Amino acid sequence: MRMSNALIVGGTRFIGRHLVEELLEHDYEVTIFNRGNHENPFADHNDVGHVKGDRTSDAALEHARDEVDPDVVVDCVAYYPGEVRKATEIFADVEAYVFISSGSAYGPDEIPKRESQTDLEPCTEEQAVDDSHETYGARKAEGDRAVFEAAENGVRAMSVRPTIVYGPHDYTGRLNYWTERVCEQDRVLVPGDGTNIHHLVAVQNVVRAIRTVAEEGKAGEAYNVGDHRVLTLGEVVETIADGLDAEVEIVTACDRELADGDLESTDFPLYNPNPHILSTTKLHELGWEPVDPAEAIAETVTTEYETERDPGPEPTDTAAVLDRLDGQ
Repeated sequence: MRMSNALIVGGTRFIGRHLVEELLEHDYEVTIFNRGNHENPFADHNDVGHVKGDRTSDAALEHARDEVDPDVVVDCVAYYPGEVRKATEIFADVEAYVFISSGSAYGPDEIPKRESQTDLEPCTEEQAVDDSHETYGARKAEGDRAVFEAAENGVRAMSVRPTIVYGPHDYTGRLNYWTERVCEQDRVLVPGDGTNIHHLVAVQNVVRAIRTVAEEGKAGEAYNVGDHRVLTLGEVVETIADGLDAEVEIVTACDRELADGDLESTDFPLYNPNPHILSTTKLHELGWEPVDPAEAIAETVTTEYETERDPGPEPTDTAAVLDRLDGQ
């Protein structure tokens, strides 16, 4: 399906920022809609429009709809199911409404998680309006259900479920933690035995998925997106080193050994005690063409950008564990 006019709710920080570039490369007219609280990287870009407004305001969303008259709407910043329900009402007549959900919407620890088979997290009325990290997955799951309900009412609404996203301008600092360790240390401490798996996805693959789903997806469907190759945490560190053309020795440590630095495995970014893998077969069937993670990681680690968060153990704590391991 060919569309030419896109409205991005969000659009200046991470996924939305890359989505603007992806759509421009495919000849879309693009407008971003947000409050303007963050610097607009497209302020001097004549091909990117901007409508200022608060997405929690129905009147503001209606104004954006009337101002832009979009073919496709991508909702990057819907964190509550009520926001999705309202947006699918306001944009009921667009050619495509795409809600960015999350792999966290899944409940059971199945491997891999499949759109039509793996149950979603339940969501109570209290969770639906809660703003804590603990309810994030439940809220995204309920947002997906809102998409399905809208499709039953004739809206071409769809959902994209990414796993943990990395790439240039990722403000979470999760991949950047490991990049800094590789840059600063010859020996990098990795929890467990290095084989822990938490499916990652390059932001380039996410925005390609969003465009593909908007153009080719089926109303009322959700589509997982993750990198085509799943890397262990140890392989992630090695791939970062390759991208930086650096030499690194990976030193693994169990929780008992990490305790020497008052650390636990879960203190390290991208570590998950339960393997988390999303099946992407359904997305591939639409014609999605992913970037290889080695290429995506190399681009990420060689791009300068600032992060807003600084997750992970302090170097002094990991050094204490390395010293203890050296003394054994």
